[in-house]
Amino acid sequence: MAGAVEAKLAELGLTLPDVVPPLASYQPAVASGVYVYTSGQLPMVDGKLAVTGKVGAEVTPDEARELAKTCALNALAAVKSVAGDLDRIARVVKVVGFVASASDFTGQPGVINGASELLGAVLGDKGVHARSAVGVAVLPLDAPVEVEVQVELVDA
Repeated sequence: MAGAVEAKLAELGLTLPDVVPPLASYQPAVASGVYVYTSGQLPMVDGKLAVTGKVGAEVTPDEARELAKTCALNALAAVKSVAGDLDRIARVVKVVGFVASASDFTGQPGVINGASELLGAVLGDKGVHARSAVGVAVLPLDAPVEVEVQVELVDA
């Protein structure tokens, strides 16, 4: 049975995806004490990237912002895989977003707003977080965006 968070996702027209399988030797998410740390989540949909390339070159900032939302949705799936229930999220503590950027692109914060806004829309005040938005030369599989999330849980 879906909880309140998954009901909110449905209300927004979103479905929690399956956890994206690791591309290498790591876990999608790990719990430590009351925290869950996700690995970097790419904008994978049905096992593949819909878009590749650098933001500000092959990928527009608006496209990348939508891809950041997909990353955040994948991060929520990873959190659920270890927490068991997204309703256990007390708050999102930190979001780190990486943007594969053309050399003159400086709009990384606007791109990562896609992830932040999705978390806020789904979790309300619990989705407010600290954040970093970093421009990088390249990401795995030539993904335009990667997002990792740290959440605090309440006891089950």
